Amino acid sequence: MAKRNSVSPEVVAEALQVAKATQKPGQTKEQTKLIAQGIQKGIEEYKKRNKEKARELDKQKRKLQQAKSTLEQEHTNPTISNETLPTQPTTAKQSVLPWLLLAVSWLGFAGYFFLLHP
Repeated sequence: MAKRNSVSPEVVAEALQVAKATQKPGQTKEQTKLIAQGIQKGIEEYKKRNKEKARELDKQKRKLQQAKSTLEQEHTNPTISNETLPTQPTTAKQSVLPWLLLAVSWLGFAGYFFLLHP
């Protein structure tokens, strides 16, 4: 299968219009035609790069969607092994610490009050 090298007529017309708009006095039709071809190649290259960027963005979007769907499947899967669940041994210590600090502060206030007011 051969690559399509044909250019759309809109691109050719646009390139010729830009070349004629920037035409200098005394410039021949051949020179204008060459300038139009250069502009046409520039437009083709621009469109080619934009298509590549769009493909890359689509690939990244697909990867994100696949990762998201696998995470959703893992969360909805009822048979989750113990290895995948994070263990939280510090939860008990974290809930005791505020209460311990509260008790120590109240004991400190009570001791201070009784020392100053016998």
